[in-house]
Amino acid sequence: MAVDIPYLCTVIGNLTGVPIRVYREGEQIFYHAVVDLPRDPICLYLDKILEIRERVGYFITPIFNYYGIVRSGELAVVLGPARQIPAETHVLRELAFRADVPAVDTDDFILAMQNITRMPLDRVLQILLMVDHVLSGERLTLLDLKIYDAEQAERKKLFDSQTESQESASAGALPESVGNSYALEQTITNIVRHGDTASLRQWVANAPPVEAGILAHDQLRQYKNTFIVTATVICRSAIRGGMDVHDALALSDSYIQECELLTSMEAITKLHYHMALDYTERVERIRRGKQPTKLTMDVTNYVLHHLSEPIKTADIAAAVFMSRSRLSTKFKEEAGVTLTDYILKEKAIEGKRLLRYTDKTIISISEYLGFSSPAHFSRVFKKYIGVTPHEYRERKQ
Repeated sequence: MAVDIPYLCTVIGNLTGVPIRVYREGEQIFYHAVVDLPRDPICLYLDKILEIRERVGYFITPIFNYYGIVRSGELAVVLGPARQIPAETHVLRELAFRADVPAVDTDDFILAMQNITRMPLDRVLQILLMVDHVLSGERLTLLDLKIYDAEQAERKKLFDSQTESQESASAGALPESVGNSYALEQTITNIVRHGDTASLRQWVANAPPVEAGILAHDQLRQYKNTFIVTATVICRSAIRGGMDVHDALALSDSYIQECELLTSMEAITKLHYHMALDYTERVERIRRGKQPTKLTMDVTNYVLHHLSEPIKTADIAAAVFMSRSRLSTKFKEEAGVTLTDYILKEKAIEGKRLLRYTDKTIISISEYLGFSSPAHFSRVFKKYIGVTPHEYRERKQ
């Protein structure tokens, strides 16, 4: 009996609240979603998702959205994006920017993404297995699925080219070291808490091997349990270092969820490195000076969450329960720079990241970061980075 795939996908889309599509040889022939997305964010990852040749597979994006794919002959059914933990508004705003959502539609895009039903990846995979059974008549289980982690490898570069050559020699050091050594645990937590990425790289490159405590009798489960312990310790250290509590816990949950899906100890080891560096880099950006105060960390967290918006002193003052004049004076005393200088410098740093890691135009980046004009963005960028946006992008090519 022939299967009516559009009907099947419509029912699944209605039941799950997650967008679903059908492709024939790379061309979309069906789409259904109960949310109204101005632009489908799958455009950022479609090529990589369709590269998955397994009959049933899945793909995790850098912001921990996941897509599942089922192949049947020349057809591919793709479900997603889904996630278990709600994404922060600033994360969705950047996703909209990367997906070329028009500025006038960005708020609608964010609202639609927030209204997609949240569910764990395991549930998405069970749905995919059901679809595969309907299409193929065969019965697969979760154990038959393989993670597609090429994007994970690209997501974070823990080492530059020189350090990468040392990685194999120290592989496994981080997960094993946290297991039963209080001294080494303190070393890692202090590094994360102070946002000291340079020390982290140096430590990992020379970390001594230490026997881990027994957390499971299965070796793969041992690595996963150790990862969970490490994630908990690092998360708490990042919070102590000034990272927003919600951000830190959500990031920890996402990393643990991803770890649970890995099927090799090597992949878990790599994820350890990515996680440690991710937290440390985030704390490094939040902390200002050797003795950051609560005010400077609160202001930094606010600014980092609103880089894609025009940031007003009055809004920050309201967020930290101060008057505008008091905030400006106090921040200058404690951070050593004016609040305006700090905000513009952070926007310039974000612009540098976008120029390096995206193909967006300078005009688009300028608009995304809330500058009044590309010329204004260029002046600010040159003041804090030392070159114009065009010169910076040319150097990085």
